[in-house]
Amino acid sequence: MSLLEIQGLTQNFGGLCALSDFSIRFEGGELTGLIGPNGAGKTTVFNLTSGFYSPSGGDIRFKDRSIIGLKPHQITGMGVARTFQNIRLWNEMTVLDNIRISQHYNMGYSLWDALARTGAYGNGERKIHHTAMEMLDALNLGQYAGEFPKNLPYGIQRKVEIARALSIKPSLLLLDEPAAGLNSSDIQGLIQMIRWIHETFDVTIWMIEHQMAVVMNLCSWIKVIDFGVTIAEGTPEEIQNNPAVIKAYLGDDNI
Repeated sequence: MSLLEIQGLTQNFGGLCALSDFSIRFEGGELTGLIGPNGAGKTTVFNLTSGFYSPSGGDIRFKDRSIIGLKPHQITGMGVARTFQNIRLWNEMTVLDNIRISQHYNMGYSLWDALARTGAYGNGERKIHHTAMEMLDALNLGQYAGEFPKNLPYGIQRKVEIARALSIKPSLLLLDEPAAGLNSSDIQGLIQMIRWIHETFDVTIWMIEHQMAVVMNLCSWIKVIDFGVTIAEGTPEEIQNNPAVIKAYLGDDNI
C-alpha cells in the first residue's frame, strides 16, 4: 500500500486549465521536490492534496483511501500537514498556543468537558501542552513559547509554522516554499533543519521550492511542471541538465 497516490489530477478554473493529468506516487519515507516557474500550478497541487480545492478530474488516495471531497481538517486528521508560502500564524496568540491549537482534532474531550472543567478536560489539556512544548523544544524554539509570532524574526516564524505542522505527527508533510523570504544564512539553517526532521521523524516530505540550492541539497527526486503540465522528473542531476526544464526557466533565447 502506497502512502500517497495521485492519478490524472486535473484542475480547471473556468476556462483556464491550471493543472492537467498530474500523477505521482509516494511509498513512504521520501523527500521529494515539486518545482516550476511562477504560475506553473505547484500550489494548486498542494491545495488539492490538502483539501482546499476539489479537483475537476483524477483521484488522490492517501493510505489507500480516496480523499476527494474531504475537508482540510479531515485530511489533517488522517496525517497530512502543510505549511504555506505566506506564513499563516495567529499573531494574537503566543507561539505555544499556535502549536496547541493545531491539535484541536485530537483533544480527547467534549465541549461539555471543557465547560464543566472535568478530569477529561484537564488530562486532555495537559497532553496537548506537553506535546506542544515537546515539539518546540525539539526545534530549539522553547524560548519563544510565550512570544507573539509577529514580534519574532521572519526565519523563526518559519520554524514555528513547521513546528505547528509537525505537532500533529503527520505521515506526510507538505512544505510550500519554506525558504521564501529568508536570507542566505537562514536558508542554510532551513536546509539543515529539514534534513534533520526527515531523518528524525517518521515523515515523508514533499516540498515546493524556488530556491534551487534547497531543492538540490535535500531532494532525491524532483518533479517539474510548467503551465500545469509535467515536463520532467528525475534526480537532481537529471533535472539540472534537462533541456525542457532549462527552457521553462530561461526561455529559448537564453539557452
